[in-house]
Amino acid sequence: MTLTQQSDPPAAAARPRRRRIGSVEVLAALLVVVVLFRGPLTDSLSAPALQTWLTVFVSVMTQAIPFLVFGVVLSAVIAVFVPPSFFAKALPKHPALAVPTASVAGVVLPGCECASVPVAGALVRRGVTPAAAFAFLLASPAVNPIVLVSTAVAFPGQPRVVIARALASLVVACLMGWLWQAFGKGSWLKMPSRAHLDGMDKWPAFWASVRHDVLHAGGFLVIGAASAAVIGVVVPKSWLSQLAADPVIAIVVLGLLAVLLSICSEADAFVAASLTQFSMTARLAFMVVGPMIDLKLFAMQAGIFGRGFALRFAPATFVLAIGVSAVVGTVLL
Repeated sequence: MTLTQQSDPPAAAARPRRRRIGSVEVLAALLVVVVLFRGPLTDSLSAPALQTWLTVFVSVMTQAIPFLVFGVVLSAVIAVFVPPSFFAKALPKHPALAVPTASVAGVVLPGCECASVPVAGALVRRGVTPAAAFAFLLASPAVNPIVLVSTAVAFPGQPRVVIARALASLVVACLMGWLWQAFGKGSWLKMPSRAHLDGMDKWPAFWASVRHDVLHAGGFLVIGAASAAVIGVVVPKSWLSQLAADPVIAIVVLGLLAVLLSICSEADAFVAASLTQFSMTARLAFMVVGPMIDLKLFAMQAGIFGRGFALRFAPATFVLAIGVSAVVGTVLL
């Protein structure tokens, strides 16, 4: 073989390599854009509507993030350190009995709805029947000690409001658990795979689970908070005064308002107490619906359990919560 008979270089080596754009370059480009358009950006940020949007968005995120982190950590503890046999012993074997047991267990967990979603996901992955896990998901943020105490403070001298909220929330949680047991299908659940945790030591698996859930559930939380902020800007407050006149419509309106505002369950009683133009039954519906289904919860449930589950579970929860609140409110309030 002569010197002139050399093999051609590979095509990949002949092409020039493309350098990836790093985060530093992206940040520098963003800074240049901000400097060049600082005038229009400043005017936009000072607009009243955007200020309201930012206030609502930051408020929802500030309320939710600590409890989301709490729920994610507890979820990781359940997923890594608690053996499945524990739940088999702690809950009744019959699903119909496991549902009310899981609902009552929510009384002792001081967390909000953002914590209950990842915890319920961990329970399902550890072998707890979904009906019991979903009953816990609904009951925990509505009847835990912090929520009941805040309700008593928001409605001083009215213990019936606290009793009505706890009773209505537990009834809805049990009914939804039993409905899932009777009609739910496993194919509706599309939970993220955790195969990457198999074979890992406990502490590395714990931190891997925490990182995964914070990024996964946190992203959906941002979407839900942004949606709630948009609603807070768009919906005129004058509409509420006009709708409060009809007692039946008022219950549905405050239920929908709870979904749209996405207020943390530890604070929603104070908002309900301020809605004095509405009946007590309507305000009860606001406090029962909010911890069970709102925009951020729908987004998080879709992220943890799948969109097919959320599209079925959320409307059924809303209808049951409205109906039970109307009955309990009429009897007790």
